[in-house]
Amino acid sequence: MSEDPRRAIPRTDDVLGQAPFVTAAARLGRSVVRTAVVAAQQRARDEEIAPDRVVEAALAALPTRTSSLTPVLNATGVVVHTNIGRAPLSPSAIEAVVDAAGYVDVEMDLATGARSRRGAGALAALLEAVPDASGALAVNNGAAALVLATTALAAGREVVVSRGEMVEIGDGFRLPDLIASTGARLREVGTTNRTHLRDYADAIGPETGCVLKVHPSNFRVDGFVTSVGLEELRGLTRPDGSSVPVVADIGSGLLAPDPLLPDEPDARTWLRAGATIITASGDKLLGGPQAGLVLGDAEVVDQLRRHPLQRAVRVDKLTLAALEATLRGPASPVTASLHASADDLRLRVDALGTAVGREVVPVEGRVGGGGAPGVPLPGWAVEIPIDAVERLRQPAGDLPVVLARVDRGRGLVDLRCIPADRDGDVEAALRAVLGHDDALHPLPSP
Repeated sequence: MSEDPRRAIPRTDDVLGQAPFVTAAARLGRSVVRTAVVAAQQRARDEEIAPDRVVEAALAALPTRTSSLTPVLNATGVVVHTNIGRAPLSPSAIEAVVDAAGYVDVEMDLATGARSRRGAGALAALLEAVPDASGALAVNNGAAALVLATTALAAGREVVVSRGEMVEIGDGFRLPDLIASTGARLREVGTTNRTHLRDYADAIGPETGCVLKVHPSNFRVDGFVTSVGLEELRGLTRPDGSSVPVVADIGSGLLAPDPLLPDEPDARTWLRAGATIITASGDKLLGGPQAGLVLGDAEVVDQLRRHPLQRAVRVDKLTLAALEATLRGPASPVTASLHASADDLRLRVDALGTAVGREVVPVEGRVGGGGAPGVPLPGWAVEIPIDAVERLRQPAGDLPVVLARVDRGRGLVDLRCIPADRDGDVEAALRAVLGHDDALHPLPSP
């Protein structure tokens, strides 16, 4: 009687003791590696593979990354793309995150050994970037900044806001629901298209905690419209003569005016115009990590800092490190992509189109992330069949994931947000999905 071939399946411990698996366990964790080995052994028992292929199958099944998040190349032409993580960090910010991953002096004064203010370096960098602010605070996202502000200033009281600014932000979160969660009461004034100063003035009373001014960043209202500027709002007072704080949410995190985005509010301008404090996101036009920024009057910012909710929404050391490096370092990838020269893009896209034998067409990129919705970013793209878009998103082998966009029944590969040194990777992916024989041998990037 012949011996059962399954007896030749190697033992789990013997496989795990081999050098490649020891190395993999140090990177991925022993449980992940053991699961791959056991699965390969079961395939051999089920006679899907021969016993002598267990090691090979287990190695092939090991994850190539320690995280389930997949790096992608953004060829959509949308610079701040929420679904793929908004702003990519700059090399200096990435380096800062790595440096901060161990023990760091996030709340320690190394000179004295005493406890210090958390993230003092990042907050100092914020104040340097926006000299019109005397106080700064960072929390974990833009919505948290707004919630903290309204909670600290108006919990149990009223927040006065124009009906034309009752916006819905990403993923179905609506401003009224957000404010209601803080324990404050919304006092809506004006109409959808027209709100006057008298509407605000009539609503101000002893129960007013703050006035909220919201920039409708992801839409525009044109035509018969009227709104009230910060210069007028800052003069509002309660019946007892006390001033009313004006909280202004600028949304996209632009810290200073940008000629490319003339209608996008920025922190410097809105503070000069009369906002008591502004709130904003750090991972949009600023080009930094996910964070909520609060800038403005030092006393009011300190009131937010001392509120118990601040502890629940504070940022971690990695965010603080990335934020400071973004503020102090060279231009972020977001800034570079926004201001990319159409002529430079044409040269790169022409080279790509020639290499893969596809037509180059004019396109308009977008800022994205709810910022500057009416601002087009002229550029160029390689046109591809629409079915190739999905294959670029789910490539075979070790090719990079490239996200193209679909427009009017065609696929478009836009290099605006692709670093120039990755053009060769995009070409390799295109060659593969378009059926080129030399898919794995791209031409050098320009």
